[in-house]
Amino acid sequence: MESLQVCDYMNHHPVKLTKNMPVAEAVERLLQRQQSGGPVLDEAGKLCGFLSEQDCIKAMVESTYYREQVCRVGEIMHSPVMTVSDTMSILEVAEKLLIEKPKMYPVVDADGILVGCISRSQILAAIDKQLHAEYPKTA
Repeated sequence: MESLQVCDYMNHHPVKLTKNMPVAEAVERLLQRQQSGGPVLDEAGKLCGFLSEQDCIKAMVESTYYREQVCRVGEIMHSPVMTVSDTMSILEVAEKLLIEKPKMYPVVDADGILVGCISRSQILAAIDKQLHAEYPKTA
C-alpha cells in the first residue's frame, strides 16, 4: 500500500480560486467541476487559503438573508491551509484524514507550489483498487 502515491490519484487540474473573486462566482466554478472545495491563490499565484462547500453555504445563506452578494472568497476562506505532498503515500493521507477530516487536500510539490488536489473519494478509490489487486475475488 505504501507504493500508492498521491501524484498518481490526485486531480491535476483543480478549480483554482482567487481571494478577490466573488463567492457566487467561486460556487459556479466548483459546481461546474463537481468539486467540493478549492484552493485559493493570491495575486502572486501562491496558495493562501482553501474554500469549502460549507464556507460557501454559510456565505450564500447570509447573502440571501441580507439580500446582498458582496462577499469575496478571501473573506471566508480557511487559512492556513492543510496540504499534502504529491509524494506522500495514499495510506499516509488516509491516516491524516482520520484525524483532520477535510473532504479535500490541496497537493503541493517539494517547493510548496500547488500541483493539484486529492479528495476522500480519490483516496478511497486508490485503496479499493489496491485491495482488489491484492485479494482476488473468490468464485
